[in-house]
Amino acid sequence: MKAGIFITGTDTGVGKTVVAAGLALALRNRGLRVGVMKPVATGCNGSGAHLISEDAVFLWEAAENEYPALTSPLRFRNPLAPHVAASLEKKSVEPKKLVRAFRELGQHYDFVIVEGIGGLFVPLARDYYVSNLIKDFDLPVVVVARSSLGAINHTLLTVDAALVRGIEVRGIIFNRVPLVNYSLAEITNPKVIHELSGAPILGSLPEMDDLDIATCRYGQLQHMVQERIQLDKILGPHFQGLLARS
Repeated sequence: MKAGIFITGTDTGVGKTVVAAGLALALRNRGLRVGVMKPVATGCNGSGAHLISEDAVFLWEAAENEYPALTSPLRFRNPLAPHVAASLEKKSVEPKKLVRAFRELGQHYDFVIVEGIGGLFVPLARDYYVSNLIKDFDLPVVVVARSSLGAINHTLLTVDAALVRGIEVRGIIFNRVPLVNYSLAEITNPKVIHELSGAPILGSLPEMDDLDIATCRYGQLQHMVQERIQLDKILGPHFQGLLARS
């Protein structure tokens, strides 16, 4: 297993890109050489061979990586599930190419952060889902979830689906948690989810007004991750060795 983590979510739009970029910023600050990857991206800007994923650029700039082609190897214009976008755009998703890109990227960095697309069951190709890609990458996952009403069901489903498929769940990060005027569900859900799933709660991140993916503004993201997320648990058993080499 390459030292790294796969960032998945309970749904699209939960903030996987923000969490992945924040982890990259914080781990770089600890002296690690961090690689980032968005293997498959849809809803990209541009046309033809010049499609650009804003999410991938946001990750790439946060990590200050040197290999954009490996960071974002497969891009589609239509904002759809990759399997559907590929069909409409007369392209294909070849898992072996994604695995090769991941392994090549890993040769250049101590720790690799991979951001998925949507949740575990987003189809990348026929009978091949994000969960299959995680298994092929041989990475543990961090689940990004909301803390609002509905979070219990969505998060437990995601954790259960991962565990059934033999995927290690390193923990859960709650994103866009309000600092004031929070609901009763937002107060109680993290504890309930931990008790019912057994998955560690790694921390939470608030909504940040000074952050913008489109313009690569990170604001207080690094500080928030360092202060509010248990980075040691995300790094796992590789932690001491990585810091010793840094």
